[in-house]
Amino acid sequence: MKVYGVIGWKNSGKTGLMERLIIALRAQGFTVSSVKHAHHAFDIDQPGKDSFRHRQAGAGEVLLASRLRWVLMHENTPDQEPPLAELLARLSPVDIVLVEGYKRDSHPKIEAHRMATGQPLIAPDDPTVRAVASDTVLQLPDMGWHGPTFDLDDADKLARFILSDLAL
Repeated sequence: MKVYGVIGWKNSGKTGLMERLIIALRAQGFTVSSVKHAHHAFDIDQPGKDSFRHRQAGAGEVLLASRLRWVLMHENTPDQEPPLAELLARLSPVDIVLVEGYKRDSHPKIEAHRMATGQPLIAPDDPTVRAVASDTVLQLPDMGWHGPTFDLDDADKLARFILSDLAL
């Protein structure tokens, strides 16, 4: 499996870019999975539901399954966040895994950037960033980025760039 990331500051357009990239890559015939890193506590379970009650009772893992999908919930302790490589090993094989977040890991990445966030670019100081997708492409050289640039909404061009970078 090939891995490619999307990073950026909060509200930079990462999730929307991930959605568009998944659609564009699937349209080209590639199988795609995704990994999303969250910096906060989250819960996909609902209080009162059976699976939630199992977790509350102390189950370390709860697998919820139906005819349409299954999900495995694994409880971590606060000091037990698994590394990306461990999570990737749990995925079924696909052509490409897109990773949202995990900006400190060593896989190749695209930085999503919106000028309105007021945040600096990550790319100039991070050699794993291969390109920047922004709503202000023309201003990126003034912000210290001289590498490949793309319009944040042009998922087709970004998908072609990723495929080329991954030699697919």
